[in-house]
Amino acid sequence: MKMVGALISVFRRTAGYTQRELAERLRVDEQTLASIEQGRRSLRTEYAVFLDELLDTKGALSVAVENMPEVDLFPRWAEEYIDLEREALALSWYDNQVLPGLLQTPAYARAVFLNDVPALSEDEVEQRVAARVERQEVLHRKVPPTISFIISEVTLMDRLGGDEVHHEQLRRLREWADLPGVTLQVMPVGRDFHAGLVGPFTVIETQDHQRLAYTEAPRRGWLIADPDEVSYLERRYAMLRTQALNPLETKGLLDRLLGEQ
Repeated sequence: MKMVGALISVFRRTAGYTQRELAERLRVDEQTLASIEQGRRSLRTEYAVFLDELLDTKGALSVAVENMPEVDLFPRWAEEYIDLEREALALSWYDNQVLPGLLQTPAYARAVFLNDVPALSEDEVEQRVAARVERQEVLHRKVPPTISFIISEVTLMDRLGGDEVHHEQLRRLREWADLPGVTLQVMPVGRDFHAGLVGPFTVIETQDHQRLAYTEAPRRGWLIADPDEVSYLERRYAMLRTQALNPLETKGLLDRLLGEQ
């Protein structure tokens, strides 16, 4: 990844482009291109093809991507979603197993990855933690997206990583509940009707107002573009918002949990 990124940087400068200019031609955020050039993100095949033509690199980048070993920072099936997440206008996120990745502290994320089976190596764990934390930059964009999170109360009860990690995570959730554009709601246990039994999912509104959805199973993810399927999940999310604690009640719950520590 570092080698491919360095090549892009050399080819870009040789062709007379600044990072901002090339990012505009590629139709990505300047920070996205910077991450690729620094080797922190892999180059997608369609971007390699476009850059080969634009920069007249005789197919060098496409060949490099085609022969690049699998990288586990983000599985390749998740990379398109990560790009959409980074540039989204709005995100509606429901999770009932662990806290959403955008809300995890480094220690909590590390605890999540340490629960992986088969076990990850120490280096793999640290790489994935760093990648997850980097994704959280979306919450602090100059023009932040509008993000709604609905999480299960069960995830607040679990103490992944131990008491200290649990307390730090609750405190971070309470802080992020006050971020501009962020709405956090908790689905309490004991409900007699629950619209989220289909499992976790995310609904995305892109900068050009396209509506997509994303859902995962072990070792696989699906980006959903079919309007009927996206509508199905949007309606479920709307129902979940009426069933969950409202944002003020959620902040009160977090305050109580923090006070019990």
